[in-house]
Amino acid sequence: MSQPGRAVCRVLVTRPEPQASEWVAQLRGHQVQAEALPLMGIAGAPAPARVREVFAGLHGGALLMFVSPNAALQFFACLPPGASWPAGVQAAATGPGTVAALRAAGVPAGAITAPDEAAAQFDSEALWEQLRAQDWQGRPVWVVRGDGGRDWFAATLAQAGAEVGFVQSYARLAPDWSPAQLAVAHQALAEPAHARWLLSSSEGIEHLARLLPQADWAKAVALASHPRIEARALALGFGTVLPVRPGWRAVVAQVLA
Repeated sequence: MSQPGRAVCRVLVTRPEPQASEWVAQLRGHQVQAEALPLMGIAGAPAPARVREVFAGLHGGALLMFVSPNAALQFFACLPPGASWPAGVQAAATGPGTVAALRAAGVPAGAITAPDEAAAQFDSEALWEQLRAQDWQGRPVWVVRGDGGRDWFAATLAQAGAEVGFVQSYARLAPDWSPAQLAVAHQALAEPAHARWLLSSSEGIEHLARLLPQADWAKAVALASHPRIEARALALGFGTVLPVRPGWRAVVAQVLA
């Protein structure tokens, strides 16, 4: 399908908060009009004591894999003030946003493993390429996530011999749009050539369908940084889904091209 015209009113950033507002600030700072329309709400860990228990039991050779920036933010929010990252424990992240959250929480850069910032994708598969050469036999691995999620990474580590467990550091909620945000969404649907829906998760697209059940997406344009997100957007009915490399800089380049 041919790319639509380049005149863009605004980019609708659908990441959870606080990432949505952070992206909006970056985009606006680079002459891209943007609004935050989060398609996921975030709540804290349902059992903070369990998070503290896992952290207290960490020892050298262990790995904690954080699935998202909010997984990291909410994990460290459960810990007592001054808690320091234990020596010899690896932290793993699928993308630069999560790396930044870990660094802000005090995790040493040398303890973090993540795909290169120039990687084609930021996902579990890209992260595994950075980890697969290590000996995982008998090593404890914790996947820090919300309530459920994709299990490919955990299954792959288990097949490599790791002892894999899960710890829930946050809960995913349906988004709660304000009247102003709902008005932005309706304007984007009414003027589809002047909006780009920046989609960041397949689950978020499910929420979008429920928020706007009568929407006609045939002329709407989405930006998607992963094939799974692209496929779900097309299934919803988006007329055009444009691939974009992960990261807000790539969005700026796409929109201002």
